[in-house]
Amino acid sequence: MTRLQRTVRHTGHWIAGSLMALAMTCALAQAPASTPQPAPATPATDADTNNPATHPAQPLAGIVSENIFNVPRRDIAAEARAQQERTKTQPGNNAPVWREVNSDQAHYSSLPAKEAGVLIQRTGQKWRLFRNGVITVWGGWLVVVVPLAILAFFAWRGTIPLKTPRTGRMIERFTPFERIVHWTMAISFSILALSGIVILFGKHFLLPIFGHTLFGWLTYILKNLHNLTGPVFTVAIVVAFVLFVRDNLPSRDDLTWIVRAGGLVTGSHVPSRRFNAGEKLWFWIGLVVFGLILSASGWVLDMIVPGMDYYRATMQIANVIHAIAAVLMIAMACGHIYMGTIGMEGAYRAMRDGYVDEAWAQEHHEIWYDDIKAGKIPAQRSKPPEDADRARRRPGEA
Repeated sequence: MTRLQRTVRHTGHWIAGSLMALAMTCALAQAPASTPQPAPATPATDADTNNPATHPAQPLAGIVSENIFNVPRRDIAAEARAQQERTKTQPGNNAPVWREVNSDQAHYSSLPAKEAGVLIQRTGQKWRLFRNGVITVWGGWLVVVVPLAILAFFAWRGTIPLKTPRTGRMIERFTPFERIVHWTMAISFSILALSGIVILFGKHFLLPIFGHTLFGWLTYILKNLHNLTGPVFTVAIVVAFVLFVRDNLPSRDDLTWIVRAGGLVTGSHVPSRRFNAGEKLWFWIGLVVFGLILSASGWVLDMIVPGMDYYRATMQIANVIHAIAAVLMIAMACGHIYMGTIGMEGAYRAMRDGYVDEAWAQEHHEIWYDDIKAGKIPAQRSKPPEDADRARRRPGEA
């Protein structure tokens, strides 16, 4: 080796050593002067011992700076020493551990699932209390009180009869396709309502009777039936909207009907079009607003909305919206079902057979009847079946 090569080699070694020394000096300058000691133990309280999750998140001892970039890392040994020291003065108190676990902070997890790094979601407890408290209690009372009030009204008022004799001349009120859509919507809604009531309230009135095993199988079956029926209900709502929206547009006659409550209390005659104001309110509020809210939130809960991230908070919000809308729609549907069955003579036959007597049309929907007499609306909108005349003229039927 020549003298020039030896000189270059020694110079390189000197430069590398100088750089290493400079780096070590910077690291020591940035590092703490001494190893942090565990904080003195504080006396345990009932809240700390029994319910540590209620405290705000606090970092554990043992977080140190590792390098010149101040990247924090966990000092597991220091944390273990701190917890071991605490167990001597406060046996059984794991409050610091649970505060960090319950901090809603995402940590590392090798699982591919969303939010897998969050061990405990604190808002989940808030959702649970709201669902089992506000919605279940107040919603349960609403579902019970409304049918009782309707039964009390029926006991006082009874079925609203026709004031004039039937003429035997029939008018088509609903076409076969309109009735198929209505009954599809009605049957699917009934399945959803009954299964939803069992899912939301069943543990309070069915579980003590059936027991855990039978009630578990019942809710499992109803839950899957609920999920499968939901899309059918959504499609029926959309088709029903297209079919009936034209005759449910607001008009000035509706104000008179609302002011006089349709004559339900006084028994007075209130003229209306094909659908009165009460039916229009059910259409727009019950069918359109509540129906679409239920459908949208239900599709989120079924996790079938494409391109959506199903975080736990998203599902909790959807569940709250779904439950509130369901309880309100069930309560409102009770009035619609009552008027369409035992509340008014001839109303159920209109949706069963599609036809109403001329006297019924004139008495309950006079403006609609006048338009038919004037030729503005056809009295027969579909081709009647061969035995329609005989079926429509059976004596004594409501």
